[in-house]
Amino acid sequence: MNPLPFKQVDVFTSHAFQGNPLAVIMDASQMSDAQMAAIARWTNLSETTFVLPATHADADYRVRIFTPGGELPFAGHPTLGTAHALLEAGLQPKTAGKLVQECALGLVTVRISADSQLAFAAPDASLQPFNDALLATAMNSDAIRGEACIVDMGIRWLVVPMESAAAVLAARADANDLARLQKHAQVNGVALFGAHDSGEIDYEFRALFVEAGVLVEDPVTGSANACLARWFAAQGQQRDYSVRQGTVLQRNGRVQVSYRDDGIWIGGNTVTVINGTLSA
Repeated sequence: MNPLPFKQVDVFTSHAFQGNPLAVIMDASQMSDAQMAAIARWTNLSETTFVLPATHADADYRVRIFTPGGELPFAGHPTLGTAHALLEAGLQPKTAGKLVQECALGLVTVRISADSQLAFAAPDASLQPFNDALLATAMNSDAIRGEACIVDMGIRWLVVPMESAAAVLAARADANDLARLQKHAQVNGVALFGAHDSGEIDYEFRALFVEAGVLVEDPVTGSANACLARWFAAQGQQRDYSVRQGTVLQRNGRVQVSYRDDGIWIGGNTVTVINGTLSA
């Protein structure tokens, strides 16, 4: 394999090392599925994306999204990070002000703001209320308030309202119980959120899951935030809000959610940290 253009970007932050890293292989047209999977295992990041020529007439490009454990039909921070990498490399959108990403879920629009901030349109989702005493046990918390909900947009998150931002930060997940909860609810992970009393940020947010028997906390999660936005919309709440995620991990991820006539937009900044080539 010839050396391939490669970027590693930090998503949902304007300052390097504060968001969620993503590896982007800029041209994967000559790569096999096995090669993509091997590279994703090697980078050992939550996701690695592989850019391919679009097969849909409306798309600007196609992307495949791999975790170290397998392929995802859609994920949020890979969507924004890949769009950032391609724009930085000189990709010219078919339509000014937006990119259309083709992925296994379908077509996802990425809006390009005048200040270069990117936002993806939250995919449609199905919602299912979920009640289980195991949830409080798995989170080691008695501060769950309201009804949890499974939100499915190709990737499935159990959205859990907490009484406050402080309660979100205080939750201490038990890996064994969380694994049981994930299996019972058939979800990719659990998303906790709680309101801040005051300040520039509206909600504190955490995304937790067990993978290969190991408890993992995601630094900043686009798909889980999109699921939360869909949950709010189902509750009749459609006002713009901001989220902080990654605090427990000493990160400072920021997500901006906007409700517009043309959709729900999940946005943030992205910065390039590594720019080079991949040899294999």
